[in-house]
Amino acid sequence: MVAEAEDTEDESFAIDCTEIVTERLTLRAPREDDIPGLVELADNHHVAQMLARMPHPYGEAEARTFLAMARAQRAGAIYALTLTATGAFVGCAGLNATDRGLELGYWIGEPHWKKGYATEAAHALVDLAFARTGIQVLHASCRVINPASRRVIHKCGFQYAGQGMLHSLVAGQVPVERYRLDRRTWTSLRSWARF
Repeated sequence: MVAEAEDTEDESFAIDCTEIVTERLTLRAPREDDIPGLVELADNHHVAQMLARMPHPYGEAEARTFLAMARAQRAGAIYALTLTATGAFVGCAGLNATDRGLELGYWIGEPHWKKGYATEAAHALVDLAFARTGIQVLHASCRVINPASRRVIHKCGFQYAGQGMLHSLVAGQVPVERYRLDRRTWTSLRSWARF
């Protein structure tokens, strides 16, 4: 999942939710004690090449810069993803304010791929976005070469909205697929889940 490089600080996107607990994950603010796990998982070219703003190599200095940015963010929300049972750090996810509106973003460390963690976190953040803000549309995007992220986006109910180009710190200018989920569709999907 990629997040736009050009973020904006729109106060209408402010989300006050310090922790979310799902079936297997705890989404919480990133902390100093996440740095070793963050460096271990983020210092991976396979992860970084799929994202817009993650540098590679990724060391302690980059982790500290990320923590400072997360603390300073006034719009949207950024979460460390940890396993509820063990507290192990598995990745990050968030809702980022962009010039197009609020956008879902996430990454999972490679040892934790194919376990459904990205989908679980994304579902929680989609619900958070619509429940805690007045947005009518939530955005998401992924590199065209990232079928795993595309599946996560589809499982959350997003609909294809076109293609574009994005600057990645690691890969340069890359093509991305853009998706959108409107409030009406989200409401319908939430009501279907009750049956």
